[in-house]
Formats: sequence, C-alpha cells, structure tokens
Amino acid sequence: MASVNLRNVSKRYGDNPEVMRDINLDIQDGEFVVFVGPSGCGKSTLLRMIAGLEDISGGDLLIGDDRMNTVPPAKRGIAMVFQSYALYPHMSLYDNMAFGLKLAGKSKSEIDAAVRKAASILHIDHLLDRKPKALSGGQRQRVAIGRAITREPKVFLFDEPLSNLDAALRVKMRLEFSRLHQDLKTTMIYVTHDQVEAMTLADKIVVLSAGRIEQVGSPKTLYHHPANRFVAGFIGSPKMNFIDGTVSAIDAETVTVQINNGGLQQVCVAARGIQPGDKVCIGVRPEYLQLDSDHPVIKATVSTVEGLGDFSYIYAASASAEEPLISRIPDTLEVADGSQIGFSIKPHHCHLFDSQGEAMPRTTPPTQH
Repeated sequence: MASVNLRNVSKRYGDNPEVMRDINLDIQDGEFVVFVGPSGCGKSTLLRMIAGLEDISGGDLLIGDDRMNTVPPAKRGIAMVFQSYALYPHMSLYDNMAFGLKLAGKSKSEIDAAVRKAASILHIDHLLDRKPKALSGGQRQRVAIGRAITREPKVFLFDEPLSNLDAALRVKMRLEFSRLHQDLKTTMIYVTHDQVEAMTLADKIVVLSAGRIEQVGSPKTLYHHPANRFVAGFIGSPKMNFIDGTVSAIDAETVTVQINNGGLQQVCVAARGIQPGDKVCIGVRPEYLQLDSDHPVIKATVSTVEGLGDFSYIYAASASAEEPLISRIPDTLEVADGSQIGFSIKPHHCHLFDSQGEAMPRTTPPTQH
C-alpha cells in the first residue's frame, strides 16, 4: 500500500495550452478516492498520468516516497482496471488471471496461490475453468479486477469500470467495490462520470472541471458545503435549484436576499465579499424546497410531476429561476400539472453564491431544525 501525492502537476499536448493545470492532491495510504466530473474535465487523463500511460508535462507525482514522473508503468506498483474488460477470449478465467504473473516469472505455486486467493475474494472461485464468453458482464469485470489483485499492487486504478453494465448490476457491483476495499485496505483511485457512484463509494471525492480541481472532500462535505456553484450543481441528484436575487441586508450570521420576482429570503451564511445591492444566487436542494401556499417566497407553475413510488418530484417554472425548480414531496400530496403553487425555504437549508459563483460559508448546520 502507498500514498499518492501530486504537486503542481500539469499536462499539455505539444505547443497547445495546458489541458490539466495546478493539480495538487494528497491521497492517503488506504483511501478510496473518486475522480468525478463531466465529460472532458480531465479525470481519465489524470488517472492515466498516475498510471504512466500519459506523460506529465510539469510538477511531480509521488507514489509512496518515490518520484514517479519518468518511471515506466510496470515499475510503479500500480494495477489498472479499464472500462473494457480486455480478457483473452481463448483462455480460461484461471489463465487470464495468471497470465501477468507468468510473464513476471513467478513460480507455479505462487501463481496458483495468488489466483485462488483473488478468486475467493471476488467469489468467482467456482468459475475458474470457464472462458470469458460463458460469463455475465459482472463476472467478466470481476475477472479483470482479480487479474489486478494477483499483482498485489500498492495502488489500484479504476477507469469507469461499471459503465458497460446495466443499472441493476451497477448497484450490485458498487457494493462489491466497497467490500473489496474493506477487505484489501489498499489505496484505490476510481474514475466515474456518475456522481451517485462517487457519493456511495468514496472516502474522498475530487471534483474536476476543465482540467482543474474544483473541490476535494468527503461526500457529505461536498453535498452540504460545496465550495462553488459548479460543485453544488454537479453533486446531488436531482441537482440543486438556483434562484437569483439581490442582497437586501446583512447581519452577523445571516444574509437577507430579495428574490427576483419573489419575496425576501434569509440565508444562514457569513457574508464574505458581498454587500447590499450585490447580485447573488440562492441554492437549495429539492428535498428542502417546500410547498407553501400561505407564505410563499417563490411562486411557480407545475409543468411535470414525476412519481417514484414513496415520493415524487415536482418540476415547476418560475420567474425567479432560469431553469425549472425541482421539489421533492411525499406521495401523500397530490399536485396537478399546470397548477399554481408556492414554495418556501428554511434559512438553514439555503446556500448562497456570489456573482462569481463562490459559496458563502454556512453559519448553521444543515441538519439543525
């Protein structure tokens, strides 16, 4: 096992501008870290730089105490699992998992012990005589992971390993990854565009956008204390609602905002770099945007109701927001398409972003009622 540290790492192709810049990141020994972000943000490029499949244009990469910038991939002590299983179709599962060890010159007894241990961890020991074509997608992915386990790497790298699986199998395999990390206690770095995977798997999430790190933190930290509007909008499903307004008043622990085409809304944040008259944006999660016909701060028209069994999502158009507002309601409430509704928000459930998209620090814990 080993830590992974990146210091001012950058990446450019030829004379083109940098596609990755100012990457500073500390991954502790044994952590499960997930790189997440939209397509093209640089998450797979960063993983490939750690693996040695992409050159580092500037800065330093350390695995453990050793600088790895020019060390070949095979000498870095890493094992990588790709989106494609990349199994040899003419070989049995046993031979697929043993192949790398044979090339490394390991003895037959060492190979057999390593393969059977990995197969046992992944619950595929009863499948070792089969060939890949006889397996399901989930079983093939387990073989690819098993092949990585047999190498006993210091660091596991996973590049969107579940993207080829159906929804039900993805859920099952997420649980497998969590169990695998608990069993092996090895440093794992996992790339995905699926923020649900990131939230459920990670000890620490790294949110990337346009080749730079936006925020690093635990899933709860990113959900309740996003550093900026990008992170707030990316983490959470459905995404956060954003409501435009103007600062009306400021005191020690709250900011009062005049919502565009709406009422006054208090927000429990510390005002930093803003003053009355400044344009701001209130953020609120769908579960905290409450139906309120008596004292609404926002009025809207229901466009769609999405029933999901024990709860529903309301999508409503409002003059206070550029995009439809989303509210989560219990299934006991009936709301018709086209109806006029009102929303209210408790001050401690709000986020506040300045005109540059930076978040104001929250002064009240989000769970306080």
